[in-house]
Amino acid sequence: MLRQALSASSRALRSGPRQAIVSRPLAIPRRQCQTAIPWRPTPCEAVRWYSEAKEAPAEPAKNGKDGKETSGGNGETDALAELKKALEAKDNEAKEWKDKCLRTVADFRNLQDRTQREVKTARDFAIQKFAKDLVDSVDNLDRALTTVPADRLTASADQPSSAHLQDLVNLYEGIKMTENILVQTLAKHGLERLDPHGDKFNPNEHEATFMAPQPEKENNTVFHVQQKGFKLNGRVLRAAKVGVVKNS
Repeated sequence: MLRQALSASSRALRSGPRQAIVSRPLAIPRRQCQTAIPWRPTPCEAVRWYSEAKEAPAEPAKNGKDGKETSGGNGETDALAELKKALEAKDNEAKEWKDKCLRTVADFRNLQDRTQREVKTARDFAIQKFAKDLVDSVDNLDRALTTVPADRLTASADQPSSAHLQDLVNLYEGIKMTENILVQTLAKHGLERLDPHGDKFNPNEHEATFMAPQPEKENNTVFHVQQKGFKLNGRVLRAAKVGVVKNS
């Protein structure tokens, strides 16, 4: 019995400390947990660190904003370049229009000058056909005067035929006055008669009908006028038909 009581008591004692020992470790972790809670800021700081690390991508966002600003600056540069190109295009267009305007003004002035010349030419030579028909009458008057011999005009009054000669002289003077008045009237309208006797031969104004030697005269000199020429306002209306000297 005693042995049983001792064994029971020893078992109780053995079992008691073990339970205490077993219970103590359970209490210690609780205390440690209670005391370790204030030292958890390190993991908390780690969490905060991670939170900052998560916020770190915001910096690329800032860089993105800077990129946007950079792209905005590039956009402004592109817009300025486009404006410069547009300005250059407008300048070139203005130069082209200015050149066209100057050319148009020059063409218009040339047209005015040409029109004035044409009007003046038409005015000056409006009577060209009429003058061509009229010069034949002047030639007839000239031929009538040349048919009268010079000695008949200088005959003395004591000759038997002096009365008839006087009538001839009067007729000659009347024809000559008519010719002079007609020539003067034609000269007022630009028609001029050419008498190249004794002048150098000019192929632009003279027409050589024959050539003959004249020792006392130089070559290419007009020594005979077969038909007188006419000019209308400086333009040859009819060339004079002449004989030209040609010495061998």
